[in-house]
Amino acid sequence: MSNLVESFIKERKYPFIFTFSALLIWFMILLYANTTTFTTSDPKAFYPDVKVQQPLVQHQHAPPPPLVQDSKDRQELPPKRHEGLLHWEKAFDTNNFSVDWKRCKGVLAADYIPCLDNMKVIKALRTRRHMEHRERHCPNSIRCLLPLPKGYKVPVAWPKSRDMIWYDNVPHPKLVEYKKEQNWVVKSGEYLVFPGGGTQFKDGVNHYTDFIQKTLPTIQWGKNIRVVLDAGCGVASFGGYLLDKNVITMSFAPKDEHEAQIQFALERGIPATLSVIGTQKLTFPDNGFDLIHCARCRVHWDADGGKPLYELNRILRPGGFFAWSATPVYRDDERDQKVWNAMVRVTTEMCWTVVAKTFDSSGIGLVIYQKPTSSSCYEKRKKNNPPICKSSDIKQISWYTKLSSCLIPIPVNGAEKWPASWPNRLTSLPPSLSSESDASDLFDKDTKHWSRIVSDIYMEAPINWSSVRNVMDMNAGYGGFAAALIDLPIWVMNIVPVNRPDTLTVIFDRGLIGLYHDWCESLNTYPRTYDLLHSSFFFKNFNQRCDIVDVVVEIDRILRPDGYVLVQDSMEAIRKLGSILHSLHWSVTLYQNQFLVGRKSFWRPKP
Repeated sequence: MSNLVESFIKERKYPFIFTFSALLIWFMILLYANTTTFTTSDPKAFYPDVKVQQPLVQHQHAPPPPLVQDSKDRQELPPKRHEGLLHWEKAFDTNNFSVDWKRCKGVLAADYIPCLDNMKVIKALRTRRHMEHRERHCPNSIRCLLPLPKGYKVPVAWPKSRDMIWYDNVPHPKLVEYKKEQNWVVKSGEYLVFPGGGTQFKDGVNHYTDFIQKTLPTIQWGKNIRVVLDAGCGVASFGGYLLDKNVITMSFAPKDEHEAQIQFALERGIPATLSVIGTQKLTFPDNGFDLIHCARCRVHWDADGGKPLYELNRILRPGGFFAWSATPVYRDDERDQKVWNAMVRVTTEMCWTVVAKTFDSSGIGLVIYQKPTSSSCYEKRKKNNPPICKSSDIKQISWYTKLSSCLIPIPVNGAEKWPASWPNRLTSLPPSLSSESDASDLFDKDTKHWSRIVSDIYMEAPINWSSVRNVMDMNAGYGGFAAALIDLPIWVMNIVPVNRPDTLTVIFDRGLIGLYHDWCESLNTYPRTYDLLHSSFFFKNFNQRCDIVDVVVEIDRILRPDGYVLVQDSMEAIRKLGSILHSLHWSVTLYQNQFLVGRKSFWRPKP
C-alpha cells in the first residue's frame, strides 16, 4: 500500500485523489440523508430537542380567576439565541384542508358586521324603543369572505393616520356633510382629514382636555387617570388626542345614522368598539374605568328610572369621575331643565357628588360627578332606591345580561383602592387581584413570562412591527402580552372569553383596556380594523364548543390585508389552523412546534 501511495505522489495524480475524496464524502452524505427524514411539514426535524406538546384534560368548569390563564399549557421557552438566529420555517402541509371559498354578496358586503347587520331579525323586532335594533342579533355561521372596497390600500401608518386616512378604505361621505360645521372630518382629495374638532370642543380637543383638567385639578391625565370611556364618541378625536397624554380611551358608539364613525376611529388607529346602552349591560367589567366622558352623546341617562346611569355606576371605578358636557348643563330652556332635574335626582340617589361645574370661553358647560369610595352613603339614604344588587347579580359576566335596576356594592378588602399612578400600575399588583395566597406570585410569573416571550420570540418573528398599530389578544388572561408591548406605538384590545376565568377587571387595573366576548360569535367591529391578532393556547380545545373554521372566517373579516395572526398553541391545533389559513391564500410560518405566524394576503374569491 505504501508503494502505491508513493507512486501516486511521484506521478502527481492529485486531481484523482481530490475527485475520489469528494465522491466518498458525497456518498456518506447520501447515506445519512436516507436514515434521517426532514419534512417541510414537520419542524421537529429541525429542532430535535423540542418536546411535543401533550394535550391537557379539558375541565368541565373554568378554574377560578387566581390561576394564571393557560399556565398549565406553557412549555419552557427555548434558550435565548443571538439576534437573527431564530429559525422560522416557511413550510406547511397544505393537503389537510380544502374548501371552495365564496365571496359574500350584496351591496353592503364590504362592511358587513354579522351580529349587527342581521336585518331579518332586526325587521321582526316588536319594539325599537330601547335601541334593540342596535344590539347584537347573531346569525348562523357565515362561510363567505368579504370583498375589499374598490381602491382599497394599505392603511396610512401611525401617527399620521390619526389626522388623515385613505378615503377609498372607508368611502362614507355622509358624516363629512352632516358634521361639516363642527370640524369632525373633511374630505381632501384621496384622504379623509380629521382636524380635531367636535360638537363640544370647537377650539380643538387639546383645549377641551386642558379645560377639564383645569376645572378639576384632581384629574391628572396619564397619571391617576389612565383608562377612560368615551360614550357616543363620534370619530374618537377625544380619545385620539388623549393618547399624547398617556391615556388609553375606549371609544364607543352604536352603528347608527352617524355612518361609520367607529370605522373611521379604528382606521385612524384609535381604540374603539361598536356598542350601545340599550337593554343590555356593556361588555366591560365592574369598577373598571377611571373616568367616563360624554360630550353631547345623545344618551338619555335618566331613561327607565335611571338604568343607563346605573350601568355607568357599575363600570366606573370607586372614586372615579363622570365628565358630562351637554346642553342641560348650561341651557335654561324647559326641555334641558327637565333633563337636568332628572339627572340631579338620579345621581343623588346613587350617592354621586358634583365636584365641579363650570363653563369655558365658548360658553360650553361641563359638570363632573364622582362615584363614592365606600358604601356608607348607601346605608344613610332615606329610601333604598335604587337597591343594592344581590350577590347573584354581581357574579354574572356582562354578556347578554339585562341592565340592572340596582347599584353594585363598593368593593372591600382593598379592591376599592385606586391603582398606582401610571406607568407603575402596569406592573404593580392590581387591587382587584384575588386575595388567595398564591395569586400575587402567579401574577408576577405571568408578567415575567410574557416579557420574555415577547422579547425573545415575538420580536424575532417574521412580523413587520412598524406596520402594526391595532392589536387584539384573543384570550388575554392578565393582559401580560399587552403589558410586554407597552413601549411600542401600538394598542391592544384584550379579549376575555366568556367561558374562561374573569380577569378583565385586573386588566383594567393595570391601565389596559378590553372586552368580554364569545368567539363562537362575530365581534362588534367593522371589517379590516386590526393589524395583528394574538392567541395563546386558545385553539387546542376550541372545537369542543364550535367550529374553528368559523373563527378563522371571523379573523379574516376583522384583519386587514397584510395583517398578521400570531399564535402559540399545540402542534395539533397549529396544523389545523395553518391548513385553513393556507386555503385562504395566507402565508404561514412556523417555529419550535409552538408558534405560528400567518399573514393575510389581498386575495379574495372571484365574484
